This record gives sequence, C-alpha cells and structure tokens, in this order.
Amino acid sequence: MSKKIAKVLKLELPGGDAKPGPKLAAAGINMGKFCVDFNAKTADRRGDIVPVLITAYEDKSYDFVIKTTPVASLLLKAAGVQKGSAAGRKTVVGHISKEQIRKIAEYKLPDLNCLDIEAAIKIVEGSALNMGIVVDD
Repeated sequence: MSKKIAKVLKLELPGGDAKPGPKLAAAGINMGKFCVDFNAKTADRRGDIVPVLITAYEDKSYDFVIKTTPVASLLLKAAGVQKGSAAGRKTVVGHISKEQIRKIAEYKLPDLNCLDIEAAIKIVEGSALNMGIVVDD
C-alpha cells in the first residue's frame, strides 16, 4: 500500500547549511531530521543554492530529490559578479568563456529540457546574455 501524499514543495536551500524555518514548516515534516539528511547529502555543495523537491506524506515522513544548482547562480559565480544586469543584454556586467559555458551546460544537462550538449550550451548562453554576461570566444 502506498503512502498518501500530503504536500509537494519545491525549495531552494543553501547546500550543506539548511536550517529549520517557515519554508520547511509548511511541509509538515520533522524539520530537524530533514535538515540533517539534506545537509549530509549536500555537504559537497556548501555555498551553492540547491533546489530540492520534497514530497511530504500524511504520516509525517518525506522523500526528497536534489536538483542541480540554478544556471543563474553558476553563471554569476563563473563570471565573478554579484548580480546580473537589470537591463539585460543592454548592460554588460561580466564576461565568461565558451569553455565555462560548456562546463555549466554539462553539469545542468540532466535538469534541462534538451537531449544533447549543443542545445544545453545554447540555453546557458541565452541565460548569460539575458543577465548581461558576454560569452567570449
């Protein structure tokens, strides 16, 4: 017999440093146990934002799936800037190499809506341009 799902939440938490709080309270799960489990699985991603999909069941148990870090965070880190441009393509805030774009695309490929690395590279390049980050050859 399968468990009844009470709630499904999508959150972005700091890798290796999740703490109990209102976001987790909304799930209706044991926050302390979740934080220990999540922090153990994401200890190698400390300092990154980690998207997580939490399925909470009526018996207060839960399952969670960890996703890859958002493209925007990876681009900002690679370009060495604090935030993207408010004007998008019109204002340049940083530069990134084709090699860095390829590495980000390879990392993000499992979570992107594409089948090959070339399509993933185009998605990441588009995100970079919209953030005001120029892709250098």
